[in-house]
Amino acid sequence: MTLPGHDQSTYRLRMEWGPTGAEAVPADYAVVVDVLSFTTTLTVALERDIEVFPFRWKDSRAAEHALRHGATLAVGRFEALSRGDARHVSLSPASLAEVEGVQRLVLPSPNGSTIAFALADSGARVVGACLRNAGAVARWLAPKVADGASVVVVPAGERWYDDTLRPAAEDLWGAGAVLAALDAEGEAEAGASPEARLAIAAWHAAVLPHDLLHCAGGRELAEAGFVADVEIAARHDVSDVVPVLVGESFRDAASLPPAGARLRRVDG
Repeated sequence: MTLPGHDQSTYRLRMEWGPTGAEAVPADYAVVVDVLSFTTTLTVALERDIEVFPFRWKDSRAAEHALRHGATLAVGRFEALSRGDARHVSLSPASLAEVEGVQRLVLPSPNGSTIAFALADSGARVVGACLRNAGAVARWLAPKVADGASVVVVPAGERWYDDTLRPAAEDLWGAGAVLAALDAEGEAEAGASPEARLAIAAWHAAVLPHDLLHCAGGRELAEAGFVADVEIAARHDVSDVVPVLVGESFRDAASLPPAGARLRRVDG
């Protein structure tokens, strides 16, 4: 549902939080940002030529979905830890650093993956971004924005114990990194909404890797023994991968054939 005044449709560069925000602010391209850790893990997987299928979190059909696609089903990082099997592929990006024999991966997560899965039928082209590939995503989007396309960047956020959205600093920084890089690509004249400019300002104020290690999400993971995940996520612009959702899976934009038809506009 789009509320009057909330769709940011007078701007081509937009930003809104979480699954509800992704629905409320339509655009031609929807960039999902979940730094700790879905889109970071997604980017690391595609760096290793692993095709990734997003899926809803704690959905009993995930195993069936993985079987249907001949894919490995990733588990939550804490589930992998409880099993005592460091080799088990999980939402932890470090779990993919040296994995062998995995070509397809179903990667559920409570935030980024769930949002990407929900956006699949929205009419937008869905892209995954994190700090590692923010510049690459912006470079891929820039000519499309120059041609008149609109972009909404969706920081996924986290969940409080009552399941309400907790805006996460790391996702605001990731969103701002993409939007700032788009601005650097010469798309400032495209017009950024106040919400998008807020994300850019937050990104310019961030100090990496210190802030990622010391924000709430970073501390939570580090104290649970996943400091390597935070360190992997904090590396800015080290990847040229641009994850694009095609059908049911994310693939690197570089592996896709040139678009044969003009993208259908979703916001008039």
